[in-house]
Amino acid sequence: MEKITILWADDEIDLLKPHILFLTEKGYDVTTATNGRDALDLVQKKEYDIIFLDENMPGLSGLETLMQIKNIRAEIPVVMITKSEAEEIMEQAIGSKIADYLIKPVNPNQILLSIKKNLDNKRLISEKTNQNYQQEFRQIGMTLGDKLSWPEWVDVYKKLVYWEIELEKSQDLGMYDILTMQKSEANQQFSKFVENNYLNWLKNPDSAPLLSHHLMRKKVFPLVDQSEEPVYLMLIDNLRYDQWKVIQPILLELFKTVDEDLYCSILPTATQYARNSIFAGMMPSEIEKRFPNLWSNDDEEGGKNLHEEEFLADQLQRLRKTYKFSYTKVTNIDGGKNLVEQIPNLYQNKLNVIVYNFVDMLSHARTDMQVIRELAEDEKAYRSITKSWLEHSPLLDALKRIAERPCKVVITTDHGTIRVKEASKLIGDRNTNTNLRYKQGKNLNYEKRDVLEIKNPADAFLPRNNVSSAYVFVKGDKFFAYPNNFNYYVNFYKDTFQHGGISTEEMIIPVMTLQSKV
Repeated sequence: MEKITILWADDEIDLLKPHILFLTEKGYDVTTATNGRDALDLVQKKEYDIIFLDENMPGLSGLETLMQIKNIRAEIPVVMITKSEAEEIMEQAIGSKIADYLIKPVNPNQILLSIKKNLDNKRLISEKTNQNYQQEFRQIGMTLGDKLSWPEWVDVYKKLVYWEIELEKSQDLGMYDILTMQKSEANQQFSKFVENNYLNWLKNPDSAPLLSHHLMRKKVFPLVDQSEEPVYLMLIDNLRYDQWKVIQPILLELFKTVDEDLYCSILPTATQYARNSIFAGMMPSEIEKRFPNLWSNDDEEGGKNLHEEEFLADQLQRLRKTYKFSYTKVTNIDGGKNLVEQIPNLYQNKLNVIVYNFVDMLSHARTDMQVIRELAEDEKAYRSITKSWLEHSPLLDALKRIAERPCKVVITTDHGTIRVKEASKLIGDRNTNTNLRYKQGKNLNYEKRDVLEIKNPADAFLPRNNVSSAYVFVKGDKFFAYPNNFNYYVNFYKDTFQHGGISTEEMIIPVMTLQSKV
């Protein structure tokens, strides 16, 4: 392992020989300079891992030397050492992006701590993170062998997401691979859990987790009823819990958390079914029966989510909620900008529903566009691009304007998405729908071990296209592929993000209640 190289510039460097000897004995390579000019010459000739810089030197001052070092090698951490505790000097140094600030006299251990904090920080955190996950790995593994309830599954999934985000910062890719294997095992067990319980949940709502069609009734309307201030429901299409966790810190600069929860998407975990159910407050077959002219089946032309506002108005009327509400759907950048302008007008409503489609568009583009495929090649990149999008989107501008006045905001989604890795063969006729995670049709032929099959759609409150229609939902990280051109489709769709089937990522999804800080 190469020695860490240190440059130490101080006009009283002779007085610091004990410190330099201490660092040399610790295995560091220390070069010294007595003034700013010499320090700059050395920086131009050689790369250093860290620089210690005296603030009060003759000729070029420490601050002047610092600014020129940053022009030469901005990435080198610089530690400012000074006799002065003047606030102005501290502020100038901090503004010039110093890595640390020490007050003379310094002892060797202070120097050593500063080196470790700036150079060994990532390694030390990585080692500690890996050690902690190894302990948690065994605990999660034992838990997965138990017969878990819905709240216990939520707890397991939260832990897996926490460790996924923590381990992605680690330099140990082997530990991240172990987590990936544990996630896959969790999804296998979760699929069995859903297979064993889903139809019973629909028959016995009192023993079921919170499902899509009860979201408004259980989470949103009570908030509106109790609040004297406006309530905003912000539904970001296709937002996974891990994506929520990386954008949460941005939003907590504007709002404080009132409630953090996870609920369960209905099957199929697809926008057409899950989001219509949210706003109608009914399961898909019930929507089709009540609104035969508004519901569109998979095999019909046209948009499948064009009547959400009518469904919401009907649900409010059925529940005798008479308050004034608005509904806004944003599907492009211009719509986002228009939303920002409309925020002041929305404050007069008791309930404002905003559907933001960007994340869903991103996931579909992830399949179809090579550029997006490269930008979001895995979960880490998918989270990163979601965070970057929010930071530069009109949605954040809208949320900033919303936060200027007293209000509550519910941020949620209709379903998540999963990166698919393995194909499962399926045969269907030409009227079978195209979704890769669920299929609806007649005479379907499939690998039974890979799917949850619903032979009678009425059992799952799903529309039936014809007398012999059935639904199948693929489990875990698999996706459906037809035997014809099988290898082509496997290569094309492998590692893309899809939704519609059964996985923790698609079904265990966030519903968060925030309050403005004003």
